Amino acid sequence: MNREKERYIFESSPVIRAIMSLALPSVFGQIILVIYNMADTYFVGLTGSDVKITAVTVCMPAFMFLSAIANLFGIGGASVVSRMLGGGKRDEARMASAFAFWGCVLTAGIYSLGSFLFVDRFIDLLGGSAADVHLQAREYLIVAVAIGGVVTATNTLLSHLIRAEGRSLQASLGIVIGGLTNIALDPIFMFLILSRGNEVLGAALATMASNVVTLIYYTVFILLHRRNLILSIKPGAGMFRGGIPRDVIAIGIPACLMTLCENISYAVLEKLMSAYGSAAQAGIGVAKKVNMLAHSVVRGMAQGVLPLIGYNYASGNRTRMRRIVRLSAATSLVISLLCMTVSLLFSHQLIGVFIAADNSSHAFGAAFLRILCVGAPFSAWAYTVISFFQATGHMRKSLVLALLRKGILDIPLMFVLNRYFTRYGLVSATPIADIVCCATAAILFFIFLDRHGHDKHRFVQQDV
Repeated sequence: MNREKERYIFESSPVIRAIMSLALPSVFGQIILVIYNMADTYFVGLTGSDVKITAVTVCMPAFMFLSAIANLFGIGGASVVSRMLGGGKRDEARMASAFAFWGCVLTAGIYSLGSFLFVDRFIDLLGGSAADVHLQAREYLIVAVAIGGVVTATNTLLSHLIRAEGRSLQASLGIVIGGLTNIALDPIFMFLILSRGNEVLGAALATMASNVVTLIYYTVFILLHRRNLILSIKPGAGMFRGGIPRDVIAIGIPACLMTLCENISYAVLEKLMSAYGSAAQAGIGVAKKVNMLAHSVVRGMAQGVLPLIGYNYASGNRTRMRRIVRLSAATSLVISLLCMTVSLLFSHQLIGVFIAADNSSHAFGAAFLRILCVGAPFSAWAYTVISFFQATGHMRKSLVLALLRKGILDIPLMFVLNRYFTRYGLVSATPIADIVCCATAAILFFIFLDRHGHDKHRFVQQDV
């Protein structure tokens, strides 16, 4: 992508076209990411073992914590890079990307080492204390997180930084390649290479191998386009100047905490649900993954337009910024409503893709999915506003909303509702928290627009 085309997309192309150029590849990549996360559950589900399904779902918070690390430096770095590009500070943008890269690699390495050293305690904490589940989860965690963790986090980080330059298609292509590779390798490792009974280990090996393939793609892409890319992984003293570490981390913290709190929330849910047996645990694990599809669209849309919002906010074109937010939010809301409707009407069929109808966990999964999906449209708006504040550099507002959405409300609600309404009340804490966060996000967003939503300079409006 040449610089004139890049400027055209960010500054003067029709808003619809700009969103399609940057957000649609991101949305598609996120959908593929969810599908390949589902692939492990699907192929493990073919064994008919609730124990193995539970082992995989128990490890998901530990695996997704790698995304929290990548978002800390990736979303923080993408926000800083896009705003620096909007302000014409190309050298500073390059240094910000280098800091984000090495910060992510170092932090992910420390986490992976810790997960290996304390693997048994970690699994018990995540709800895998049952002996049969623990053994299976241990294998998955060591391979996918302890060994493959740095590669996984680096891939997510690079997708954010490449997208920050307006190259959303190339960023998302890496995710797609990894996802399709994982789907192809799952049955090969699980049913052909490894002996029967090692399906969970096979799923972990397929995940790790697919992430290696993705990293190879990003490495080749960077080498081929290094002359035209702002992205840099070359370390230097400039990484620590001009407040770059502070700005990257300050904006990345809400994104990191939101992902981290999601994982803690899911871990608490798994832990409390374990009291009702492996069938209920398997049911909630599958229901969460099916429900992730609606969230993947919202997340992809928000991540795709983040550079657009940050660039136009920094350049002073607030009218264009508002149009981007309005159109992307409306798209996310419509899609999430559609996903909610499908989940309500076809919950048994959707769960049946992963769990046989005669399995005791099937009924739990269908009921849990109908509860979880209600929060999708509310979560869509909340996530859009959180991403908006990340893009514009307003750390405190995005942090408040991130913690409100996951952590402050839903975890205490789980304990309260579980006490009075058992397993179904436990699951209901999630959509209730989404509704409250949605209302709060609307108030903060419109107050912000009233104060800061006006153009700083005069622009010739070319948007439609």
